Amino acid sequence: MTLRCLLAIAVLGISAHANANATLSVTDDTGATVTLDAPAQRVVSLAPHVTELLFAAGGGARIVGAVTYSDYPREAQSIPRVGDNKALDLERIVALRPDLIVVWRHGNAARQIDRLRDLHVPLYFSEPRKLDDIPVTIDKLGTLLGTAQTAADASNAFRRDIASLRTRYASRPVVGVFYQVWDEPLMTLNGAHVFSEVIGLCGGRNVFADLKPLVPTVSTEAVLAANPEAIVTATAGATQPDHPLPALDRWKQWPSMTAVARGNLFGIDGDLINRPTPRLALGAARLCEDLETARERRPK
Repeated sequence: MTLRCLLAIAVLGISAHANANATLSVTDDTGATVTLDAPAQRVVSLAPHVTELLFAAGGGARIVGAVTYSDYPREAQSIPRVGDNKALDLERIVALRPDLIVVWRHGNAARQIDRLRDLHVPLYFSEPRKLDDIPVTIDKLGTLLGTAQTAADASNAFRRDIASLRTRYASRPVVGVFYQVWDEPLMTLNGAHVFSEVIGLCGGRNVFADLKPLVPTVSTEAVLAANPEAIVTATAGATQPDHPLPALDRWKQWPSMTAVARGNLFGIDGDLINRPTPRLALGAARLCEDLETARERRPK
């Protein structure tokens, strides 16, 4: 064997060794760098949307613990529970021996997060705030899981779905939208929330986009003054526009409000619009259809 061949073999061996020991590194939603020495094999998910994102990234089978309401996909329902966003079972989490914990940045209690840090297990903080953050998060989780191709397939599919909706609806006539998060007290979302971006994607305008809190409380008088053309809320399942939800019935006492006068009181499955996951594309599609219905109901 020639010296050149021997050198080539040596270089290949060094390269293979280096790749086998290469670290996996990404930046999470706090801007912190998360580094693993090897693909994560035992992952704890501390939010329902995180569980969905991990499945999308190809890591569903590696989730050893998840919080309450981690119910999608169906396989997620059998994952052992480690508490909820208000109270985590730290002893159970320790017993599961995770090599990665994915945390909901603003949903998990700060004091418990501090205790998680004491475990010296890598923490990835997730808080997608924009539509583009969803596929980026899937890709980053795919990197940490060593499932980059599966993650890329899912993230690219989401990007295509959103691009298709944007092409179809973004230039449609604007519809003023009030998104009712809760009725007592009356709460909505401001323009920094990902669902506000979905409203814009569909050619809508969040009538309370300029408020400062992410989830502001508003008065009935403020909604009446904004006079939205459509009112939307989350439900346990899709609701036909002709059958307003009990949560929206309160507005029927003001029949002169445009949304009420035209019957534009819409309910959309909350899991499709409240979780920043690939299913948000389905929720966006349904919202776009509802806003198109509102346009069709305008006086000729």
